[in-house]
Amino acid sequence: MRLETVSVIGGGAWGTALAQAAAMAGRRVSLVARDPDQVEEINSRHTNSRYLGAQTLHAAIVATTNAAPADIVILAVPAQSSRAALAALDPALLAGKPVVLSAKGLETGTLERQSEILLDMAPDAIPFVLSGPSFAVDVAAGRPTAVTLAGDDANQTSALAAALAGPSFRPYAADDRIGVEIAGALKNVYALAAGAIEGAGLGASARSALIARAFAEMARMVSAMGGSAATLTGLAGLGDLTLTCTSVQSRNYQFGMALGRGQSVEAIIAGGAGLAEGVATTPVAEALAKSLDVEVPLIAAVHAVLSGQADIATVVAGLMSRPLKRED
Repeated sequence: MRLETVSVIGGGAWGTALAQAAAMAGRRVSLVARDPDQVEEINSRHTNSRYLGAQTLHAAIVATTNAAPADIVILAVPAQSSRAALAALDPALLAGKPVVLSAKGLETGTLERQSEILLDMAPDAIPFVLSGPSFAVDVAAGRPTAVTLAGDDANQTSALAAALAGPSFRPYAADDRIGVEIAGALKNVYALAAGAIEGAGLGASARSALIARAFAEMARMVSAMGGSAATLTGLAGLGDLTLTCTSVQSRNYQFGMALGRGQSVEAIIAGGAGLAEGVATTPVAEALAKSLDVEVPLIAAVHAVLSGQADIATVVAGLMSRPLKRED
């Protein structure tokens, strides 16, 4: 499998950061963005100032508004935009190609994971899932970052991980696509909860307890969907959950902090909050859990707050009054 050229679909912060990582790994990279002015800036000044400020981009990155054939395709658009982005691509560009899915979320309406969406739209593509504790600014700046790359064929996954590995970006090959996808989607929901605890001033002890119980809840969901709970002990599980639930760089954590201070979802969005994937994923995750008959009190609590059915104090009181049982 030839793995020399990379096409990154999506010119936002994460797409640009992954393009930077691939270029630093020695690949020739095409970064597909919609805005012609953004494309011009990347090609002439080697910056993407709207998303990454003054960060200098690798000279091997060439921006364009049209996707061209490449050995590797990386899809780096928001989770709820994946289907539309795939629909806009020529299916021939994806047939038989490794497609790396980097969005973390479940699709509204269909309840589908990102790889399920890909196989709906491009059944001949080869799906891989990239997830783990990583912020775009760190990856773009060349700060040490380790992530999980999950695929179905061990040899293909290892080869792809090697092709994308650079001096500061280390993908670990794995075979549990389902576990990695569910962990990536749900950690955003729990980051909303962790941020709300911070915003409401409930303390570090409460936040730590939330993270621990979120880990257990996530494991129930992964197992029910056919993934391996063992996946959660790695980068895509505990690593990403910890980062997203403790750092103000996380947009989901920031959004949760605003919720904890008493702001409504509408007010937070109107105030210019960045995209928080967990907001869209939360009701989907709760519906999915219900269909699987999995108990998810934390996800349900976040949904209650987001939908305006309850405030933080009411939700916390409800969680604290749940029947005592053995820790699982």
